[in-house]
Amino acid sequence: MAALIAENFRFLSLFFKSKDVMIFNGLVALGTVGSEELFSVVAFNCPCSPARNYIYGLAAIGVPALALFLIGVIWNNHTWNLVAECHKRGTKNFSAAATFLLFGSIMGRASVAPITWSVISLLRGEAYICALSEFVKPSSLDKFPAEYGAEVLAKFPCRDVPTNLTKFRDEVTRRLRYESQLFGWLLIGIVAVLIFLTKCLKHCCSPLSYRQEAYWAQYRSNEDKLFRRTAEVHSRILAAKNVKQFFGFVALDKEEKELVQEFPVEGVQPSPQWNAITGVYIYRENKGFPLYSRLHKWAKGVEGNGPTPEGHELLFLAS
Repeated sequence: MAALIAENFRFLSLFFKSKDVMIFNGLVALGTVGSEELFSVVAFNCPCSPARNYIYGLAAIGVPALALFLIGVIWNNHTWNLVAECHKRGTKNFSAAATFLLFGSIMGRASVAPITWSVISLLRGEAYICALSEFVKPSSLDKFPAEYGAEVLAKFPCRDVPTNLTKFRDEVTRRLRYESQLFGWLLIGIVAVLIFLTKCLKHCCSPLSYRQEAYWAQYRSNEDKLFRRTAEVHSRILAAKNVKQFFGFVALDKEEKELVQEFPVEGVQPSPQWNAITGVYIYRENKGFPLYSRLHKWAKGVEGNGPTPEGHELLFLAS
C-alpha cells in the first residue's frame, strides 16, 4: 500500500512539473472562482437606487478584475525582467516581434484571474441585473403600470416592490440574467478561440522543433530551481561568515555547519555579472549552438545583446 501511494505521488509530482504553467493557471482560475463566490455571498449588496445601481454593478465586476490583473502583472517575472532590461540596456535591442511576444506573455498570464472573475460574475448575473435593471424600458413590458418608472425598476434586484409588480420583476430579472449569461458564454468562447490561435501562431512561428522547445522549457525550469537553491545556500554561508567576523563566532545548526564546510564562499559576485544574467531573454544561437538563457550566454562568454556575425537572434521569447 505504501509503495502504491509513493508511486502515485511520484506520478502526480512529475505531472505537475511538466504541466506547471497549465496547473498554475488552473489554480488561479479556481481561486478566483472561490473568491467571487465568497464576494457574492458576503459582500455584494445592490443599493437598489437609481444612478447608484449602475455604478455599483459595474464596479463589482470591473474593480476586482482590474485589481487581479495588476496583481498578475506584478507577480509575473517577465514584468521585472522588462523593467531591468529597460533600465540597464534600453529597448534598442527589441524588435517589434519580440516586444509583441513579451507584452503578450505578460498580459496573457495576468488576464487569467480577471477574465475568470468577469465570466463567473456574468454567469451569476447578480451584478449585471443590479447595474441595468433601471434601464429596462417600461414600454417593453406588457401592461406595465404607467405610474411607475426608473425608481421602481431600480428596486427590482432587491425584490422590494409592490405586489402588483411581482410578475414584471420576475420578467425583468429573467431577461437581464439571460443577457448576462449570454455575454459570459460569449466571453468564454472568445477567450478559447484566442488561446487556440495563439498556441497555433506560437508553434508555427517557433524556430525550434517540438523536442528542442520542450528541452528548453526543462532547462529554464531546472536552471531557475538550481539558481534559487544555490543562491539561498550561498547567501546563508556568506551571512554566517560575516556574523562570525563580527561576533567572533556564529551559532549554526548541524546542517548549516555541513554546508559551511562543504561549500567555501570566498566572496560575492560583482554587479556586472548580476546585470549580465538579469533581464529579458530572447532565444539566440552562437555559431550554430543554442544559448538557452542569459546565464547560459554569460557562462559561454558571449558578449553583446543583439545579433552579430557570430550570433543569430531568432526572436523567440522564453515563455
